[in-house]
Amino acid sequence: MSEVARRLERLRASLREACRDAGRPEDSVELLAVSKLQPLVAMREAYAAGVRAFGENYAQELRDKSAALADLPGIRWHAVGPLQTNKAKYVARSAHVFHALDRADVAEELSRRRTGAPLEVYLEVNVGGEASKSGVVPAEVPALAERVRHLPGLQLVGLMAMPPLGPDAEESRPHFRKLAELARAEGLAGLSMGTTHDYRVAIEEGATVVRVGTALFGERPAPARAP
Repeated sequence: MSEVARRLERLRASLREACRDAGRPEDSVELLAVSKLQPLVAMREAYAAGVRAFGENYAQELRDKSAALADLPGIRWHAVGPLQTNKAKYVARSAHVFHALDRADVAEELSRRRTGAPLEVYLEVNVGGEASKSGVVPAEVPALAERVRHLPGLQLVGLMAMPPLGPDAEESRPHFRKLAELARAEGLAGLSMGTTHDYRVAIEEGATVVRVGTALFGERPAPARAP
């Protein structure tokens, strides 16, 4: 058994326990393996162990990895990082799901570029009001949701958030709770929230997708330096 497979086994046991503690069905939370900067060999090990959903932060890395792993049946690609309009073509062509939609112009470009099955999208909400993070403010969610619902090629499925990172996972709870309230107000079932640091709290607050990288792959490799 590979180290990735061993970590996945422990992670799945923890997810099952978190669901039981929250009184939720064990299959009510999807594990999204965030593979940003991870080598293809580690991703193939994760796939062999049963992972099918992989999340990439960078549009061009998503493009390249989806081509390199095209031989793996049933793999699903999630774009999880902020996106500029000039990179929307890569997400529109390669992703099944986009978790970080926060601008109407990006939505329109994705809609224009998308062919085939609709791209499932989550609106990213800046629940912590952090200037350093992307995402719409809560008050802007209804207008953007309405715009996205009228665009062909896109299917609005939920909301996503990355709360301020604090030393205690409990600090994320009010932010997760706020995101769940916003989603209910919009009639959306999907909640993409929770990472290695705070996924148990996220599950208690209704997460349907948790985005986990470090607990599965270990520490992320440093990006290569330009020559």
